[in-house]
Amino acid sequence: MSDPVLQVRDLSVRYGPVQAVRGVSLSAARGEVVGIVGESGCGKSTLASALIGLNPPSARATGQIAIEGRDLVAMTEAERRALRGDRVAMVFQDPMTAFNPVLTLGAQLVDFQHRAPLTKAEKRARAAAMLARVGLPDPELALTRYVHELSGGMRQRAAIAAALMMQPALLIADEPTTALDVTMEAQILHLLRELRRDHDGAIVIITHHLGVVGELCDRVYVMYAGQVVEEGTVDEIYHDPRHPYTAALISCDPAHIADRAEVLPTIPGRLPDLTDPPAGCAFAARCTLATQRCAEPPPRVVLSATHAALCHEVRP
Repeated sequence: MSDPVLQVRDLSVRYGPVQAVRGVSLSAARGEVVGIVGESGCGKSTLASALIGLNPPSARATGQIAIEGRDLVAMTEAERRALRGDRVAMVFQDPMTAFNPVLTLGAQLVDFQHRAPLTKAEKRARAAAMLARVGLPDPELALTRYVHELSGGMRQRAAIAAALMMQPALLIADEPTTALDVTMEAQILHLLRELRRDHDGAIVIITHHLGVVGELCDRVYVMYAGQVVEEGTVDEIYHDPRHPYTAALISCDPAHIADRAEVLPTIPGRLPDLTDPPAGCAFAARCTLATQRCAEPPPRVVLSATHAALCHEVRP
């Protein structure tokens, strides 16, 4: 694997007493697509915002987020602003709120290139070419439209085009298909598969949708209660899940239900209160394998060069 574009070490993010992200470490190399999965409330979106330096002022981050060797956490806000767009960009969950509703799409895509040494006409031509690249029909017409005049799928394509405009080294997609119907979701997944071949950088996909991970990713980090509880290649996570939470999460995926079922499987219980997280394993209260020693912090068990799990019950 080449040198990582993204290297996160022991990252924690707090909102007052709430420990939303706790000691997360991960990496993404050039040409690689990395998935981050987990149920709602596990800290995925907080992590996504931290990776681009967009957590609210109330958030307090510690640890390291190195993008091409530069630590985002240690930067001033002016330095982060200079990095965003050029070296790191994001596709947000809701494309409707990602654009200014009173400016045309063309005006915004031109403005996103304000650091590029090009004329306005060159920037507009470049914006049209990027819209064509992401499959938006009649890109010249689309440049004259406002965001509310575009369908959901067209808005998401425009958001992807905006994120790619300055060819960032790191592209973060936070739940890129959540607001779309099944047909549009399939189209956006197809687009992301094509972009993965062309994009000369790392892509991080944040999602709760296991099908998206299987379609797009090379490696996966599974999050629970603000921690990474398992990491591995897609094959390792799907075909040999070692952490009980990962196995439970996969068993709840409708794609893995072979027979007709009157009641869909769920994981009993609920996420722990992150204002006072458990001292031991955060999943212990919901885990069928839990023992007394789960009251102690679980070890990180290395299973292979690419596979590791945070669990007392896992054996190498």
